[in-house]
Amino acid sequence: MQTECLRDDGAGLTLPLFWSRLRLLSLIDAKEAFFLPIITEHHVSFYDTDAMAVVHHANYIRWFEEGRVEYLRKYGITLEDLMEDGYVFPITEVRARYLAPGRFDDTVCIETRGSQLTKAKMAFTYRVFNKATGTLMVRGFTQNVFTHRDTGKICRLPAKYYTKLALAMEDESDWLETEADE
Repeated sequence: MQTECLRDDGAGLTLPLFWSRLRLLSLIDAKEAFFLPIITEHHVSFYDTDAMAVVHHANYIRWFEEGRVEYLRKYGITLEDLMEDGYVFPITEVRARYLAPGRFDDTVCIETRGSQLTKAKMAFTYRVFNKATGTLMVRGFTQNVFTHRDTGKICRLPAKYYTKLALAMEDESDWLETEADE
């Protein structure tokens, strides 16, 4: 479920975490940040943790997927639609840099951003924050390729999907450039 994570701004106002970090967008290279992030919230369950009482590292990869699915949904694309049309979207590369542990009962915010789009692949970057403290826990990256479901061969994303993502990239890149100029 997509939500905006909230944070006290110090003046007693609760602001979306995204807006409290908006200034960071002006510092990000436009080549690495084509889209504005989608923020998805996840409540850490007991089964997300390991014997060391911290979130098991593999769960962050699952949370990246939650963010990626919501990201595509924002732009009017569902995995079900892709599969019905005979396309799948497998990961070809995944990276994670673990910075701080998550624990049982934490609420985390998964910030997902499209970072590269071609007709054959799309890459995403992720940042996972502790909602209560704002602590950055993990940075991540995935690259997906578009393939034919039946043959497994890499293919070009059909125009009806590519156009939605490309137009969103263009619109939001313009917005990012405007914000950076201010």
